[in-house]
Amino acid sequence: MAGSRVERRHSLFPDFNDWFSREFPGLPGWRPAAAAHSIPVEVTNADGVYTLRAELPGMDPDKDISITVDDNLITVSAEHSEKRVEKEHSEFRYGSFRRTVRLPGTVPADEVEASYVDGILTIRVPMPEDESTSVTTIPVKRSGKPDEEATA
Repeated sequence: MAGSRVERRHSLFPDFNDWFSREFPGLPGWRPAAAAHSIPVEVTNADGVYTLRAELPGMDPDKDISITVDDNLITVSAEHSEKRVEKEHSEFRYGSFRRTVRLPGTVPADEVEASYVDGILTIRVPMPEDESTSVTTIPVKRSGKPDEEATA
């Protein structure tokens, strides 16, 4: 993730996962029963701090949003309940939403900060500096000629 750009695909045929993250053509509103909607996210890295921004409009951060950390994974889960009001038309998404993002190292859970403003959840994760590794050369010892080892 560090310093690399996300490649955008332009294809006539979507990936298998894309079929389940939105409606099938010709079947409006159809989704697998157990599927959670995917949350659109942006991830940036500047000065050793990963910032994950997630679009979650209309949520109550105290009741509707949950963030969990497991090793190098951050998972954002949310639930948006539909109000029982007669509607002529609605394109709002209701139900469960979930997105997991993998970071390049173990997430320091005690240092993660989250805020919610204007429908955008922002999570800041200060990642520790990569430990510098020193290069060590291992000598290879000669232990006899190949023919001698085969007959011994």
